[in-house]
Amino acid sequence: MHAIPYPLEPGPEQTREMGEAALALVEDFLRDLPDLPALAPSDAGLLAGLREPAPEHGSPLPALLRTVAAAARQGGTSAGPGYLAYVPGGGLYAAALADFLAAALNKYVAVWDLAPACAQIEATVVRWLCDLFGHPDGARGILTSGGSMANFSAIVTARTALLGERFLDGVLYVTDQTHASSAKAALLAGFPRANLRTVPTLPSLAMDPAALTGLIAADRAAGLRPFLVIGSAGTTNTGAMDPLTELAGIARTEGLWFHVDAAYGGPFQLTARGRALMSGIERADSITLDPHKAMFLPYGTGALLVRDGARLRAAHHLRADYLQDLAAEEEIPNFTEYSPELSRDFRGLRLWLPVKLHGLAAFREALDEKLDLARVVHDALVESGFEVPWEPRLTTVAFRWVPEHGDADAFNARLLRRINAAGRVLLSSTTIGGRYMIRVCVLSHRTHRDRIEEAVAVIRTACERLREEEREPVKSGPVKSGPVKSGPVRSGPVRSGAAGA
Repeated sequence: MHAIPYPLEPGPEQTREMGEAALALVEDFLRDLPDLPALAPSDAGLLAGLREPAPEHGSPLPALLRTVAAAARQGGTSAGPGYLAYVPGGGLYAAALADFLAAALNKYVAVWDLAPACAQIEATVVRWLCDLFGHPDGARGILTSGGSMANFSAIVTARTALLGERFLDGVLYVTDQTHASSAKAALLAGFPRANLRTVPTLPSLAMDPAALTGLIAADRAAGLRPFLVIGSAGTTNTGAMDPLTELAGIARTEGLWFHVDAAYGGPFQLTARGRALMSGIERADSITLDPHKAMFLPYGTGALLVRDGARLRAAHHLRADYLQDLAAEEEIPNFTEYSPELSRDFRGLRLWLPVKLHGLAAFREALDEKLDLARVVHDALVESGFEVPWEPRLTTVAFRWVPEHGDADAFNARLLRRINAAGRVLLSSTTIGGRYMIRVCVLSHRTHRDRIEEAVAVIRTACERLREEEREPVKSGPVKSGPVKSGPVRSGPVRSGAAGA
């Protein structure tokens, strides 16, 4: 058998053979996905075998694909219908095809004239997202690895625009419900921890506008420079919505940059209910959203949109002599001039292909379905006697059981382990107001009513058995749904409606 002179360059027959083998792996995985454990135990032998030095010589592809297939079946199946933990990503098959094409074609889109049509595809995708929020023609955006990098670039842009190079007296405003990536981004952007203000929240867990105004005034009186308020359009804990219209008004009055972290909630702007919930987001100076969440794309697809695109470019562009041969921006942006990244993958294709293939209506209907399913979870848990303090604003329901005696936090931690051990669903926990809460987040495009009804049954059964084991007497009536904190809850219920409403 003759050795292949250039093993890194498979021929047409080998290319097809390798592609078909990979496709067979994906077909098997997706076929089995509904029945895979929501959280499979780790295989110690597999993990040990993967701790190996780099080989000098290659191995046959079939054996390597078997290793990949086994690895994919370990841990959480975040693309599956039972994954209701955290804020899951979906992994649309059309987006997987786009990633394969993008990697194989290997087009460089950060500077437009090296791949004009592919760069235009990415520019078109960014424009679609800007249009979703009514941004003007001068808006610009970048596709990022996720919301963390988008929030970082947003803070750097606001810092550059409002504070200049001497910025250590600049103050930022968040709440204890704001995604931790914002605080992390502020630190990475050079701000002292002491300059990050945590604004109190209302009983609904939304930012308190009056408290924000008071903190801004106090910081100005102390000789500091308030410059940025970060609102949330869908918090991770509960999907809470900050009062965006009020925050936008305060930011304008006070001369602050208004950034909205809509990583979770942003794509719900496609729906009538989502637009009503996020009223005011169109006034934001910048918006973070994660299409790998509520647009069901593979992990690694975030976005930052900036209303005044020139400010985004001013914060990120730095001339380099070795790029002097490349064309200046014309109708297509040079994305590297708007981003920390020079080298990156062709992310735009994984959004362009699914939208072109399925149309926005398919995404809208899927998101409306998830809003309805969250209401199903909420109502069923309330009826079963669980404490469900907040109406679902998006698709997250936080709940717990309050036992007649003993430590409620410890009981619910055991309950969560019992629910997840059943293998059909995977839930997660959080702590809100000092209380341990269990979370259901309905966001996978593969999650439908059958799995939600099964999830509710698993939760009920696990709770009943745990109570029996701990000999807790049955309560005389259900626990009413109401806010954990005292006072009225300003946020109203999300109404259930027909898909596509």
